[in-house]
Amino acid sequence: MPLAGSPRSARHDGELLALADQVLQPGFQGTTAPDWIRRRLADGLGSVLLFGPNIRDRAQTSALTDALRAENPDVLIAVDEEGGDITRLETATGSSYPGNLALGAVDDPELTAAVAHSIGGELRAVGIGLDYAPDADVNSNPDNPVIGVRSFGADPGLVARHTAAWVRGMHDAGVAACAKHFPGHGDTDKDSHLDLPTVTMDADRIAELALPPFRAALAAGARAVMTAHLLIPAYDADRPATVSPRVITELLRKELGFDGLVVSDAVEMQAVRARYGLAGAAVRALAAGVDLICLGNGSGDTEYAALRTAVADAVTRGELPAERLAEAAARTTGFAAWQRALAETVPAPVPDRALGLAAARRALRTSAEDPAALPLRAPALLVEFGVPGTQVQSDGVPWGLGPALSALMPGTVRTTLPSLAPYDPAQAERILTDAAGRPLVVVVRDAHRRPAVQEWLRALLARRPDAVTVELGVPHHGPGGAVRIDTHGAARVCGQAAAEVLAGQAFAGQ
Repeated sequence: MPLAGSPRSARHDGELLALADQVLQPGFQGTTAPDWIRRRLADGLGSVLLFGPNIRDRAQTSALTDALRAENPDVLIAVDEEGGDITRLETATGSSYPGNLALGAVDDPELTAAVAHSIGGELRAVGIGLDYAPDADVNSNPDNPVIGVRSFGADPGLVARHTAAWVRGMHDAGVAACAKHFPGHGDTDKDSHLDLPTVTMDADRIAELALPPFRAALAAGARAVMTAHLLIPAYDADRPATVSPRVITELLRKELGFDGLVVSDAVEMQAVRARYGLAGAAVRALAAGVDLICLGNGSGDTEYAALRTAVADAVTRGELPAERLAEAAARTTGFAAWQRALAETVPAPVPDRALGLAAARRALRTSAEDPAALPLRAPALLVEFGVPGTQVQSDGVPWGLGPALSALMPGTVRTTLPSLAPYDPAQAERILTDAAGRPLVVVVRDAHRRPAVQEWLRALLARRPDAVTVELGVPHHGPGGAVRIDTHGAARVCGQAAAEVLAGQAFAGQ
């Protein structure tokens, strides 16, 4: 359905444009609602998506959502709040809750439900009704650059039971959950924000490995599913999942029996935008069976106006059936009404951030060549390796355990190496000199995916086998020194829990 070079838009009656306002979900810039968003909401825009830059603190966020609802009391306000490494509510501090991999390591579904319930309380407190979580991907590819610790793990049964627990916990808080990224982003080696990943598994293997968590989410009552921008030749050799009727209509709707809201991952992502353009991706997704088009926050009123016109034009040209657009709009408004009714059935829970730290402590694992290396007997030299930011995570969210360890052990000296820093023998020698007479603690994040970090580790540990390493990402099988601590995530509470173990104020989980 080529859109480039299409004829000038015909005039539309208000009905088509009103329907388009129900199926497009824009983000925006700033901590207050811009005039164009206010105007669109007053004219019938049905939903908006908040991002980290929209959120400063609880009072400001509550004022923002109040202002949005003042224009449209029925607006559906969504956010990506996974906990762990992916947080929007706590971009300034890092999350008070561990992420999925940590919860999967504990493997207590009731704990997972309780964490989701508390995060739901955080969202209710600031007027947000839809959380684009949990991540239901099975992280079967350890080199996955965009899922990793966002997944509960590599075992489909474990991921399924925790996905279901998360959905239950979030719904018990009166907030709608959304399982993502259908039909599974775990077996990929590209970031779909930047490029189009291809999943090479056959359909039987996908059914065995990737689909069980989504089936569990639906069984637990999930009423929203987010699609992935993936090319899956087993289903459709030409079209990414978000724009594939075979994936959305045949697999999700008919084979899995899902009749809820299908949301696209952001169509601003290059996996689909580079191939179809913003309008082309949106129209194709709607035609394939998606109900709500997530737009990201990189566009403004001009782009939004062009998109809603493109949707209406597609109906006029016969590229998007009018009944499909009406169905998508009805499903979106029905979902928003369902969420409001859900919130009316349960009291808003009081968030329990102490639970988040307790969960992070339970997720810690230690492997010791020399158990006597812990606790540290003096303030350490702490070396932390930076990581490249991603569009889903951003560079702005703090991570690591420097502040926590410095507070527990004054005199700790911190050195941070830039992301992707190549191994530098001279700098390594300076670090070893500075660490003379001190414990050495080396903090890494997904070291198994970073050859330069592995080289740094080998060099430092060859000279200081008594060093302690802390892995804040997916655990690896590389060198670990006298003790290695795996936190299963880089949330603030994960760093706090690791710092407590180093300082002798807590014990890692077993």
